[in-house]
Amino acid sequence: MWDDAFPSFLIGLREGLEAGLIVSVLVATLVRSDQRGRLPHVWTGVAAAIGLSMSFGAVLTFTAANLPGKSQEAFGGTLSLVAVVFVTAMVFWMRRSARTFSGEIKQKVTAALGMGAGVLIATSFLAVGREGLETALFLWTTAQAAGSSSGPLAGAAVGLLLAAALCWGLYRRVLHINLTRFFSITGAVLIVIAAGVLGYGMRDLQEATVIPGGTSYAFDLSAHLDPASWYVTVVQGTLNLTPQMTWLQVGVYGSYLAIVMTLFVRGVRGAAPAKPVPAASGAAVAAEPTAGASASAEGAKPAVLAATEVAGAAGRVSVPLDSAEAEQPATPAATRAGSPEGPDPDPGTGSAVASTAVEAERSAAPAPAGGEAGSVSADADKAATSAAIEAGPSVTSAAEGEHTSEGEPAAEPASSRPEKASAPADDAEPPVATPSTPRRFPRWTVPAALVAVPALIAGITIAASGGKPASGTPVVEVSAADCGKGFSAPKPGRQTFQVRNSGSRTSEIYLIDPVSNAVYGEVEGIAPGTTRALIATVGTGSYAWRCVPNGGKAVTSAAVRVSAGGGSVQAVLPVSEKDLAAPLAAYRAYVDQGLADLQTKTRTLQSDLDADKLDQARKDWLPAHTRYASLGAAYGTFADFDAKINGRTAGLAGGVDDPAFTGFHRIEYGLWHGQSAATLAPYAKQLAADVDALRKDFPKQDFDPADLPLRSHEILENTLHRELSGNADYGSGSELATTEANLDGTRELLTLLRPLIDKRNAKVIPAVDTWMRRTEQLVLAQRAEDGTWTPLDKLSDTDRQRLDGAVGQLLEELAPIPDLLEIRKAA
Repeated sequence: MWDDAFPSFLIGLREGLEAGLIVSVLVATLVRSDQRGRLPHVWTGVAAAIGLSMSFGAVLTFTAANLPGKSQEAFGGTLSLVAVVFVTAMVFWMRRSARTFSGEIKQKVTAALGMGAGVLIATSFLAVGREGLETALFLWTTAQAAGSSSGPLAGAAVGLLLAAALCWGLYRRVLHINLTRFFSITGAVLIVIAAGVLGYGMRDLQEATVIPGGTSYAFDLSAHLDPASWYVTVVQGTLNLTPQMTWLQVGVYGSYLAIVMTLFVRGVRGAAPAKPVPAASGAAVAAEPTAGASASAEGAKPAVLAATEVAGAAGRVSVPLDSAEAEQPATPAATRAGSPEGPDPDPGTGSAVASTAVEAERSAAPAPAGGEAGSVSADADKAATSAAIEAGPSVTSAAEGEHTSEGEPAAEPASSRPEKASAPADDAEPPVATPSTPRRFPRWTVPAALVAVPALIAGITIAASGGKPASGTPVVEVSAADCGKGFSAPKPGRQTFQVRNSGSRTSEIYLIDPVSNAVYGEVEGIAPGTTRALIATVGTGSYAWRCVPNGGKAVTSAAVRVSAGGGSVQAVLPVSEKDLAAPLAAYRAYVDQGLADLQTKTRTLQSDLDADKLDQARKDWLPAHTRYASLGAAYGTFADFDAKINGRTAGLAGGVDDPAFTGFHRIEYGLWHGQSAATLAPYAKQLAADVDALRKDFPKQDFDPADLPLRSHEILENTLHRELSGNADYGSGSELATTEANLDGTRELLTLLRPLIDKRNAKVIPAVDTWMRRTEQLVLAQRAEDGTWTPLDKLSDTDRQRLDGAVGQLLEELAPIPDLLEIRKAA
């Protein structure tokens, strides 16, 4: 769990700190403007942004959960790529804007104050909402990569709590943070994590067959590394590096890390502050205060964040905050103290000011009336020096230059003050520039190290293990010539076998019962020279390996027997295309007969509209549509005809007015939205022609036998997502009639598959029959004696919950069938 928490902890800390600083600046600006009554508007926008972020995460979760296998992989892979884009943009944006985003937020809030509560709410909502959406997306992708949500959610919670504590500390002036350094370090770590997420996303897309190369492995260390070991778990959880990666994963991971990290490190170094030019003596600084101020301004920009910046307390700062102020000559602090009429610099124009420097300036005593201009007490000078040292060399320069009175030498830190008094200002020598320190390492050192470190860790681990497999993990070599080399009687219980393909062809590998050919476990598409894990539960019985190379014959190893302490284990009897040939032929005949009946019904509908009989057309539309719906298992075979005959508006730019919107639903929309028969007659004519063309083409269409087991579950799965959600209704209110037709189609399919299912698991069909009856009773209860149906939106909440629950349970009972009847080469 905790090994998966680090990436989400880091994103929670960083995004939480960004959002917290924004909220702090919003609150501080209102407090400083004496607008405390507007604070509820800020919190309203913040609460709305948090709610939007949580809703976005819920949408991602439930959308993925309701997608079929490959679509789920494609959805997760695509969102992983989107998350990497967002994180990369966020890292570079914050590196560039960390020193100025406070001023930008304040400007927006100041403008919003004069435009009403709605604008202020929108300002806080948009400012915080972006951070929340980025966080939700990245957390979802890390949870997908981890395979569990507990670790990522725990890490994110800790990170957000820590961020809240840091923001509170900044607001209450109890700490200060060098934001430039913080965002640079966390940005570099996030780039490494994003590279892993990118590789994981590519793997998802390969498993969904969106991108090829899913079986082309760059390396496979699973024979040398125990997947359950702590070090593999930590590396995989934090960096998304796995013992087995494809060439595409490795290439994308390395390319992203090398390019993005190089640009990031170069940008960080390019934005590094210029070192201040020290004066030859305090007199030189006094003689040229403008030059001293200019030097301090250049070094002050990346200084640490002022606590008063986010707290919003009124106070003066001693360092120029932006380029406009940096160009102005520095005014000695004591002079400003003696001139209360002079305007104070705005403490909110930047975020790179040391809070300790602010406190030091506040300790400076104002010059007494009539006294020497620019007189500063010794205590104030000492406080300013101490604060500047804590803030950094650039702030030290600013403090020294600013606390220098006209005509007097600058106060120096105790460690650098000369024993002899400084020379008069007239005799001062010009400042001597300090040569820049030569770069110790080339710029490419950091990105190269970050790319090389994961590979180095993996290499050291392999070397330490001596190239031997993980302790207690049996390794079985398989090939067309020698299938199951090294296989001996396994121990009873759940076992992990490391299967290594020592042959020259990609192969399907099965652990089988040699007597019945039942399958205990399988590894599909294992490439030559790679090792994959096969997990199986071993009980009493006979075991052997079956190797099926691509384009070759199946080879079976010698059998071994486990007889003591194993108990009975149920294996899956494999299904071949030959086993499904008879059900497929019978179903093709059923579909052909259904298409013939559909032809008759669509011609009747066409005749109604040609004769301007709209009422009769509404009655005849439903039987024709439900007849088509009952042929659900053949949708994949119908190809483009399905979109023409039963297409919806999803994906059409023009909606119901789009020319591509045709078929049953287009006629339905017109019949129940007051369109004339003359308008709908061309659509009915086209529908009849499309049905005729489908029936003519169907005997030549390729019907994949593997579709039959899949459709036994998918027909009602689509019903739950479409008809029972109201997404497939265009005015007729016939969702429940279509649901009944889909139940009929599923029942017909199960009748043909029942002998194969019973032979493999006799408990499945009785459970399915029970919930099929319960579901059908709930559906038929909504049909009136005259054949009309209750629209879905007219059902009571109780009836709708019962129906959704029954269909959901029926889908659970149907779920084992696709796996039981999956076509396996072991057959």
